[in-house]
Amino acid sequence: MMPRPWGRLRGDGKAPVGAEPSPLRAGSRQPEATINVPHSGLADVVYWLGSVSGKDVDKVSRFGLRLEPSERVSVPRWSDAVASLEARVSSKMDVGESRVYAFEVLAVYVKEGLYTRWGYDFSKVNLLLHGAGRTFYLVGRSVRARPLGELTSSPP
Repeated sequence: MMPRPWGRLRGDGKAPVGAEPSPLRAGSRQPEATINVPHSGLADVVYWLGSVSGKDVDKVSRFGLRLEPSERVSVPRWSDAVASLEARVSSKMDVGESRVYAFEVLAVYVKEGLYTRWGYDFSKVNLLLHGAGRTFYLVGRSVRARPLGELTSSPP
């Protein structure tokens, strides 16, 4: 388990996901991954996971992580995550001392009742957004744009 910020890079039907740069040694031997989306109640655990090396510490035991088998990859999912994406590395690129990974998502699992056709239901769950160090942010209020058909003048 290694916390990494990530984001969707492109949408061509294969649902690729790109992870932010990670040290060259991390993940270089594993062609598969689960990308687990933690809820706001897991801030301490997410910070702790990123504060120690799995080379030195059994993170699953130390932090009491609950894992469950994945369906499409050999790497387990985090049971307490709001959502888990099962993925395999589709490409990687070295940038200085870091390596950027792109993943092909093979399966997506979201906890029942937390996701609607419009996205996460933030009245029921909130997600962690990493700021810096031990600081995390939560999704605040939402703003809904008007449909394009309601455009009557040039945007500001």
